[in-house]
Parts: sequence; C-alpha cells; structure tokens
Amino acid sequence: MEVPEKEPQNQEQGQKTELINQLGQTQLPVAKSNIHVITIVGQVEGHLVMPPQNKTTKYEHIIPQLVAVEQNPEIEGLLVILNTVGGDVEAGLAIAEMIKSLSKPTVSLVLGGGHSIGVPIAVSADYSFIAHSATMTIHPIRLTGLVIGVQQSFDYLDKMQDRVINFITANSKVDEDTFRKLMTTTGELARDIGTVIVGKEAVKLGLIDELGGVGDAIRKMNALIEENKFKSIGVH
Repeated sequence: MEVPEKEPQNQEQGQKTELINQLGQTQLPVAKSNIHVITIVGQVEGHLVMPPQNKTTKYEHIIPQLVAVEQNPEIEGLLVILNTVGGDVEAGLAIAEMIKSLSKPTVSLVLGGGHSIGVPIAVSADYSFIAHSATMTIHPIRLTGLVIGVQQSFDYLDKMQDRVINFITANSKVDEDTFRKLMTTTGELARDIGTVIVGKEAVKLGLIDELGGVGDAIRKMNALIEENKFKSIGVH
C-alpha cells in the first residue's frame, strides 16, 4: 500500500507559520472584488526620494494603478483610504487630478489623518468619508530646501497655492473665503499658521461629505456603482 504524500500539506503549513512570524496573522483568502483599493499613507513622495526610515506613498506607483483602474472592465469602482501627513504638492495634486478624472465611481475615506496635500486627494473622490477621530491639517504651502529670494519664486508659490485652493473648493462644499481663513489662522499650530480640524468639523465645514468608516464607504461605493450602471444603459 502506498503512503500518501504529505509534502504539499507540510509546505502549506510552513507558509502559514512564516506568515504568522512576519505579520502576526495568516493570509486571508483572496476574494475577487469589483472594487479596487488604493492606500495613501505616510508621506506622499514626489520628485525627491525620502529617507528609508520614512513611510511613503510614491506617486509613480499610484499613477499606473489609477490607469489600470480606468482600463480594467472588471473594476467598477475605486476606494481611496488615506492616513497621510502630506508631502510633495505637485505629486499630491497629480494624484488628486487623476482620481477626479476617472470615469468610474470613486469614494475616499480619511482614517487617522488626511493632512496638507492629503486634503485635495480626499476631496477628489465622488464622495468622501472621514472617521470620527481622524484629523485634517490645513496650512499654506511651504517650500523646503534652497529657495531663491526673487519675485518669480514667490509668484510661483502663490500660483501653486491657488491651484490647491481652487481644486479643493471646486470638489467640496467649503467656500474659498472659509478655506483661506482656516489656512491662515494663527495660534492653533505651535510653530506654524493653519488649522487642525477633526472629523465632525470637516463635515460641518463642507470639506468632507460624511462621517463614517470602512463599512459606510463600501456601502456608498456599491450604491454609486449601481447608479453608474443605470446611467450607462440610459435609465434615470
């Protein structure tokens, strides 16, 4: 009588043990989904490479994913989850503009923080959520490193700031005057000007659409996907 081989089972057990050692949990079974999830975490890395100890989201990694979402017929919606301190302004705006330009439904969810350039990314989706405990920091654009003190440099900075403000006000319910006041508030941030707002306040100001979590975001996404299907066949 032949003894059944147990090598595949032993190999699978070894893989599970390795996952437990590395991640503290076994890998969940991969289920096919019509929703693609992109996470914007840590610092948004742009043209300059951040130190290796920094947690970053590289925009050159995000952009191909957004193109794939648009092209893949099996993907019907995009969920963007943010917990970011901000980062490169041009890279963040590029990501926000691409999310806004997608033809498929998009939902964003701010968990932890959606600070600085994370704000336009959060409002770029068709519908935005923020957790009760999450915060968003609104402040003027800063330049780091060597800045040449000539008028052209300051003009460029003003234009970049206007781009950010115009994008945010065009894609949320907050008005420009209110947003500029939040941006230039003094006394709230110890070493800077600006404002920190918590989840409920972000909704009250019209910056974010609704308070909620992952379940709320998924339910809204499914509703937007169904609505998009009806539109595609001409049903209103």
